[in-house]
Amino acid sequence: MNQITECFSFIDLTSLNATDTDATIGAMIKKVNEFPQHFPGMPNVAAICVFPSFARIVRKTLTDPNVRVAVTGGGFPAPQTFLKIKTQECRMAVEEGADEVDIVIPLHHFLSGNYASVTDEIGAIKEAIGGAHLKVILESGILPTPESIAKASQIAMEAGADFIKTSTGKVSPAATTQAAQVMCNQIKEHYQKTGKRIGFKPAGGIVTVDDALAYYTIVQQTLGVEWLKPELFRIGASRLANNLLGKIKGTSVAYF
Repeated sequence: MNQITECFSFIDLTSLNATDTDATIGAMIKKVNEFPQHFPGMPNVAAICVFPSFARIVRKTLTDPNVRVAVTGGGFPAPQTFLKIKTQECRMAVEEGADEVDIVIPLHHFLSGNYASVTDEIGAIKEAIGGAHLKVILESGILPTPESIAKASQIAMEAGADFIKTSTGKVSPAATTQAAQVMCNQIKEHYQKTGKRIGFKPAGGIVTVDDALAYYTIVQQTLGVEWLKPELFRIGASRLANNLLGKIKGTSVAYF
């Protein structure tokens, strides 16, 4: 499998719009279900990512057992609400069928230096979702320095994150290669200390094939080929899917 095809297999196909309906989400699921028929021999996307209220319809209608059901939770994209509500929302999403939950680090606590509360919140949500995977979004474009990105990465991993993720895609800047390098360095250090592999997900503004390959290269060179699988590397970029398919097929593709 070449690098571009691998990148496609890492995509979290995402719809997080205020205008999402059962019908629009259903249409996206249908395309994922029928993907092997239209592109035989290609791996499917890694996951479908939606708002929590759509977890049930994705779980009910998704037919590819290798595609995960991911949701945003915990007050996404700005978690300025009560912890009880965050934990209950995430728990309910898993009960509705989510395999993975993407939350935003409580920036109001982090930027105030209240790191204990950050740890407590992430830990409480991780406990609430049980065996489901927890992706913690740092919103790296808001964090003021590389050192703060490193600190947020450390806290999230130590508190129970299964993945750390750059951005929600709702603020600018979103993902950057600079932030990705800092985060992957921290994942490597965490693995050397604990023996536990934490996943990495760049998200937001990743559109071109060259964008995807840049993040692929950072992961490959910093973390190694062991991380180059959907269990440990995702790319949060729906617009990228057609561009990768077009590059692979050698013609313009508008499937998704």
